[in-house]
Amino acid sequence: MSEWSVVPLGAEHTRSLAECHIECWREAYRDLVPAHVLEAFDVDRRAEQWERNRVRYPGRTVVAVSEGVVIGFASGGTPLDESPVAAYELNALYVRSAWYGTGVAHDLMKTVLPENADTSLWVFEENPRARAFYTKYGFELDGERRVEAFTPAIEVRMVRRLNSAP
Repeated sequence: MSEWSVVPLGAEHTRSLAECHIECWREAYRDLVPAHVLEAFDVDRRAEQWERNRVRYPGRTVVAVSEGVVIGFASGGTPLDESPVAAYELNALYVRSAWYGTGVAHDLMKTVLPENADTSLWVFEENPRARAFYTKYGFELDGERRVEAFTPAIEVRMVRRLNSAP
């Protein structure tokens, strides 16, 4: 497997990011999200959304790139919750399954997580792999639950406090 670099999302990455995003959802959530939802994702529409986000929220998303292809990404910034419990929110972290265990996710976390702010995130309750990964970075369940926006799946909130970060 080749090397990768983590860089800010640029216009040259949005299509590859859209492909990565859709592939990651299909790989990670095939048993959690109804098949018709996963099948409905459209690369062109997703690329347009990522381009709008790139322009509207510069610096919020970083991508891991190998040989010109986005293999993972992370997004974070000001919390989107109505009543945030932390100053920063990790909104997304995805890595293509072929790159699991290589350190790509670690590099993305290292780049996107702030060193000086508590951080929250939402993760599928029935995703023990992701929950275990976030626990390694000091995140703990805080008891909050909600229905995910696109599916009937339940998400749980995890929070990393500065005094508990690794």
